[in-house]
Amino acid sequence: MSKINLEIAKQLIDGAEEEAQKIGVQMVISVVDEGGNLIAVHRMDDAWLASIEIAQNKAWTSVALKMPTSNLAEATVPNAELFGLNTTNNGRLVVFGGGFPLVRDGKVIGAVGVSGSSVEHDVQVAQAAVHVFDALNVSVL
Repeated sequence: MSKINLEIAKQLIDGAEEEAQKIGVQMVISVVDEGGNLIAVHRMDDAWLASIEIAQNKAWTSVALKMPTSNLAEATVPNAELFGLNTTNNGRLVVFGGGFPLVRDGKVIGAVGVSGSSVEHDVQVAQAAVHVFDALNVSVL
């Protein structure tokens, strides 16, 4: 398997925090490994306390389902095929944007989750972390 370690997580967090500062929002940024285990969580000054758990759950959802959390939004509204999905897994599944899998050589090897503002901003900041990851030379073992 690949290794998303603390050193890599810090780089992703730095890239995400830089983007959050550019747009003037306080975020919580979370990174998990391929098993959904927390590697790092970073709460910017004055970021919402509720965002700590939300960011971690966005990252967990992305790695558990191997997709961005935003992919679940339309399928989970009332009367949609997956309505109520967010009530499974002890309420841990997040069905709105801000979580992205980290993919290398076609394999999901971790994920990032961001929370603290509008969904649009959460997605923008999380994508900054993904861009940092894509630029890194992380190999799949």
